[in-house]
Amino acid sequence: MEIRHINEKDDFQQIWEIYEKSWQFAYKGIVPQDYLDNIPKSKWGGNILKNGRTEIAAFDNGRAVGTASFCSSRWEKFASCGEIVTIYLLPEYIGQGLGSRLLKACLEELELLGFTTILIWVLEDNYRARRFYERHGFVKTEEYMNDVIGGKELREIMYLWRK
Repeated sequence: MEIRHINEKDDFQQIWEIYEKSWQFAYKGIVPQDYLDNIPKSKWGGNILKNGRTEIAAFDNGRAVGTASFCSSRWEKFASCGEIVTIYLLPEYIGQGLGSRLLKACLEELELLGFTTILIWVLEDNYRARRFYERHGFVKTEEYMNDVIGGKELREIMYLWRK
């Protein structure tokens, strides 16, 4: 298994597939099923390497099977923080330690950039993800934001990790 930065030579269709399949698995019962069944193919198209984030991926024998992205916080209120924006895996790779490896790679690179506090937003009802981040030292804060996905109001809560 190789974890490295995504580059222009990578097959972005594989990366988009990770997002789509991960959403369909992780958000089942949270996000409306009709939305998950009909995720627009263009939802992630064109954004990779063009969104101001550092994008990494895990490759299994040359096939992208997990992806993560991070950057300086996108939120003015938390400008001194680094931010992990995404960590997604193909469902068949969940539970094999790959998410932990991607998370560690994000934390290490953000630390190299000088960040000692790193935030991540998690859907409140995504208990699997919340347990994952808590196991890795992230602490739930009182910060939250409301979002609408597929016509359903959802709450995202912020977790912080401190060096």
